[in-house]
Amino acid sequence: MDREPTRDDIDALVGPATPHFAYQLRARVEELIGGLADDSAVRAYGEAQMERLDRLGHASSKADEGPRESPERLGWGEMPSSAPADDPLPRRQ
Repeated sequence: MDREPTRDDIDALVGPATPHFAYQLRARVEELIGGLADDSAVRAYGEAQMERLDRLGHASSKADEGPRESPERLGWGEMPSSAPADDPLPRRQ
């Protein structure tokens, strides 16, 4: 990139993120902000988005829009995972 990255550049990478591609996108964000100063606001934003992608990688949905499905819903027990990015599954050690 011939110019300094912006928040819009980070949003363009992170916006369409899904659990399946969270870590690939995280790596791209890390590469994008790698040359920025430690006190850069864009770097801080990128690091926050990297943390969000980490959570998404352990989730089944971003769950950014709409209400959450109730665990009382018929068939809930058969769902493979209902973990949203803001409350991901526990990480295995």
